Order: sequence, then structure tokens, then C-alpha cells
Amino acid sequence: MSSKLGVALLAATALAMLAPVALAQTIDGKRTVAAPQAKQAIPVAPPGWMAPKTAWGVPDLQGLWSNATVTTLERPPEYGDRMVMTAADIANVEGAEAAYRADAQKATDPNLKTEDLPASCGRGFTGANCGYNSFWTEPGNAVMRINGEARTSFLIEPKNGKMPAMTPEAAAARSARMAAAPKGPDFGRGDNPESMTLAERCLKDFGSSSGPPMMPLLYNNTYQIVQTPASVMILTEMVHDVRIITLAASKADAEKMLRPGAIKQWMGDSVGWYEGDTLVVETKNFRPGQGFRGADQAPIIEKWRKVNDQQIAYSFEINDPKSFVAPIKAEEAWNATPGPLYEYACAEGNYALPHILAGERKADEDAAAAAAKPVKGAKPAPKN
Repeated sequence: MSSKLGVALLAATALAMLAPVALAQTIDGKRTVAAPQAKQAIPVAPPGWMAPKTAWGVPDLQGLWSNATVTTLERPPEYGDRMVMTAADIANVEGAEAAYRADAQKATDPNLKTEDLPASCGRGFTGANCGYNSFWTEPGNAVMRINGEARTSFLIEPKNGKMPAMTPEAAAARSARMAAAPKGPDFGRGDNPESMTLAERCLKDFGSSSGPPMMPLLYNNTYQIVQTPASVMILTEMVHDVRIITLAASKADAEKMLRPGAIKQWMGDSVGWYEGDTLVVETKNFRPGQGFRGADQAPIIEKWRKVNDQQIAYSFEINDPKSFVAPIKAEEAWNATPGPLYEYACAEGNYALPHILAGERKADEDAAAAAAKPVKGAKPAPKN
């Protein structure tokens, strides 16, 4: 995890049921409230800036990067087709985030019980699902800026910043997968570990953190890029997923290096090449249900280009007429962030799964015992 969260990781799980406000630390016997995250700078390349190169002459993208931001994949309707924010837009969005954080960082009452939790704690969470206090999350506190330009959404195509509709065939296939897929706790499932989601089993991220495409979540939005002449490694903070991108000399060579289509992987098969100052990566062959929004057959094109010393412009494109009625293109800012990057120790898969499965077996026993009890007032079955 990032340096801020790594130190506090073990305590976070124990405090998951507290009210959804910022955790107050206890230091030398005194309770203090965590300070807000610093606002993002607006990195812009100075005149004459040139992208650095590795010792072997390719664009140097190495380092620690974060895509944390309050900007979202889809554009809020009030912006229409407008891709860039005004100064007033920025003040409104970042001001609302600052107000939310100020309220969420108030000291927690240690006497609160589960039934005292609020109906809503923001960001779509309610009641006991509020989980971690704001001290333990790092979703970003500023709008996304790419080379100084404040964006209203990641999506730039379609022009309205909204996800295009899926084709009827793709939508039906996705609905069928969703109906058969594991749900969340308390949905009456738990026959075996495989009935739990990959994230619950600590096998893969939730959302689309490891990608492709690679997008931010509520916390753990740090990536580490390491390059060699033969490959690029991207370590994802969330669930410490690792993408290994094999390098080719060109797109034509990359097509020859992809594995056979029968070999499916959770994050697909990625092969990349350099075009000037840009790393271009094509990914195919996803495991069923693991493609973006269920589009398992759609090849995804990603690009990484360093635009100044403190920022990488990351983009992805999906052009799959079998899955979506229109092409998709999005851009994100990956901003330099200090390290070190700590391991994401996913305790849920190590400890919670046996407890969940044991609880399900106890529920099975209770249901069987209840079914075996005679119904009050029912007449006994006649004897033969």
C-alpha cells in the first residue's frame, strides 16, 4: 500500500465497523484528527521539455504513480459535451469534496454501536457498509488535470462523456453472467469458496484497478512501473496484482506474439511496443466475465505518455461493434507520488472465508432443524 496506509493497515480492519467519519489517531495519549490530503499540483511541461529516455533509448515511464481523483469515468450531465472545466466548476467540485472531508474527519465517538451508524455516509455507502473511516481511504481530493487541463470525465468519446449502450446480444450475455455470478455477503450463497467473488478471495482487484483499463477506486490507487528492454511491469497497489507486458518491435510483431486465443487470463494477454514517446499496449484473450463491462472479446488499446516530469497521460480505447454501439476512448492523469509502495495484505481471503462458510453451514443446520420440527396445530400423519 502507499506509505500513509501501509503503517495503519492492520488497525483498519478492526475499525471497519466504526461510524463513517475520519479516524482520530491516539498519539502520546492525545486524540488527533488526520490532516486532509494535500491538493494536487497542476503539472505542466515547461517550454522545451523533452521526455526522458532509459539507458536503452525508450521513453522512461518508471516510478510510482497515482490516478486518484474526484473526476469519474462518466461525465455528470450538467457539463453536456464540455470536456474541460471552468475555474468555477473546479471550485464547486473541489469545494464540495473539501466540505465532505471536513465533516468526515471529525473524531469518532468510541461509544457508537452498529445500530448507531447513519443511514448514509456518502460515496454510495450506507449503514454498516460505511466500513472504513475517511482516514483510511484516499480517493483523491482534486479534479483530474492532464497537462494543466481540468477534465469533466475520463471519457472523451462518445462526446457526451457517457458509456455507449451495449449491443442487445452483449447486454443479454452480460445479464446472464451477472445472474449466475456471486453476489455479496447475506445473499444466501456460500456453498464453497468459488461462490465468492475474486476480490473477496483476494485473487484480484475489485472494480477495474488492475485493468485493463486501469482506473481509480476508493483507495489504493498507486502503481509502480518498472521497465526492461524486453518487458514492462506494472504493480497495482490494490490486491498487489502485477501486469507483465511483453514488448515487441512494432504492432505487426506484437500481433504475432499474442498467446493462442484458447489461453484466457484474468487481465488478458498484453503485448506492447513504443511509438515515439508513447508506450502502446494491446490486450486480448480475457477470461469469461473479466473484460471491461463484460466485453470479453474486445481488444483494448492502452497508451502511456509522459507529458512532464510529474505526470503520465494514460488513455485507453475500445472499438468493438459486437459489444458496444459506439467506440470508447478515455484519458486519465497518472501523477507522481512518493513511496515506498507497501504490500496490500488482503486479510479477508485468509481469515474471513472460513468464517463465512462456517456461518453458511450453521444456517444450513438451523434450516434443517426448523424443517424437522412439527408444525404447531398440525395433525399427525396417519399411520399405515
